[in-house]
Amino acid sequence: MNLQNNGSETEKYITKKVFEKISGKDFKKFSTADRQKVIEKIVSDIADMEKILLTAPELSMLSGKINEDGFGLGPISLLMSDPEITEVMINDYDEVYIEKKGKIKKIQLKFRDSSHIRNLTDKILGPLGLRVDESHPMVDARLKDGSRINIVLSPVCLKDIVVTIRKFKEDIVDTERLIREGTIDRRIGDFLAECVQRKANILVGGGTGTGKTTLLNILSGFLPESERIITIEETMELKFTHKNLVRMETRPPNMEGNGEISIRDLVRNSLRMRPDRIIVGEIRGVEAIDVLQVMNTGHSGSMTTIHANSPKDVITRLETMLLLSGNNLDPSTAQRIIATSIDIIIQLKKTGEGNRILSKISEVIHQKRGSGRELKLEIRDIAVLDEGKDTETAVDCKRAGNEKIKNQWVFCDYVPAFLEEKR
Repeated sequence: MNLQNNGSETEKYITKKVFEKISGKDFKKFSTADRQKVIEKIVSDIADMEKILLTAPELSMLSGKINEDGFGLGPISLLMSDPEITEVMINDYDEVYIEKKGKIKKIQLKFRDSSHIRNLTDKILGPLGLRVDESHPMVDARLKDGSRINIVLSPVCLKDIVVTIRKFKEDIVDTERLIREGTIDRRIGDFLAECVQRKANILVGGGTGTGKTTLLNILSGFLPESERIITIEETMELKFTHKNLVRMETRPPNMEGNGEISIRDLVRNSLRMRPDRIIVGEIRGVEAIDVLQVMNTGHSGSMTTIHANSPKDVITRLETMLLLSGNNLDPSTAQRIIATSIDIIIQLKKTGEGNRILSKISEVIHQKRGSGRELKLEIRDIAVLDEGKDTETAVDCKRAGNEKIKNQWVFCDYVPAFLEEKR
């Protein structure tokens, strides 16, 4: 037999024989290069025994594939090692997409079949003590390198298996880099630093992949070293370098459905840990009531993120979360909690070219209405991105005395109330 003439059938045959030979052997102590040499020797011996003709490049290629399939991440190993790729999306064995430099595109990469993908996910989940099968068709987990993986099986999805991996970024992004990339300018950076140092309660809003976590990491650089910081996340993505730092992470339920530790549990526990500020990676549900109460009861300067496309959407989502929290709140009370908890909303977005950019900074204020006992929640823009479009916000800021300049951040002409209060 010849590998080139027989293609995948010969590959499968040799691969099966190799795994039969290495089954039960401990290869973890070997480096990748040493393991590659051992596998090459086994492949060569099998080829000689079975009269299979392999050229030197074919031997190296096949041994490398077996090495990656058995001990690495198989076909996606190169994708995971590419620092410019931020997301890997496997929709089917022959349908793989990546996000690179903010843009999503399909690539020419295929798995052998759906079972090949299942073998990969089983290998990833095994060391984590997790599994995905018909009884547990959805799994969300954090890999050893900090990347997040989400797996969904049929019949939850139409395909046999869908895998999404958000890679963990090792590089530390600072304010100067955001300025170079055009996400913010220096005036915006200075203003955000002042907000953190004045202990404003900050909520970062934006869609998927707009850089909410990245901005939260940058804001952490303005935190005083004298303060005790507690971070709470579903999967650890924040990279704070603060000295007096406690990091906590949720835990999913076990196979029997027990042992879950939620964001809400961690927020409540953190109050007993003498925090100066509590940073929650993201709020998505009923934990919103606990996070906002933290901000409103002596822990000023706390921060979190939320999925929303505008400051108004942020308020709407928060209000919905509060109403669904099981505390029998009415809309008026929910708005009162929001208005007295959040100081500013920082809104991020992604441009058509895939660039991440800060689009708006808004203040959340409350005013007495009617008899003076009812609070009215309002959103006032502090700064907006003027892209040269005649938006209502840009016009308002221009009327306030700022010159309208294309593709610049325009500050509206008033001092935010929370800065006045915290002076």
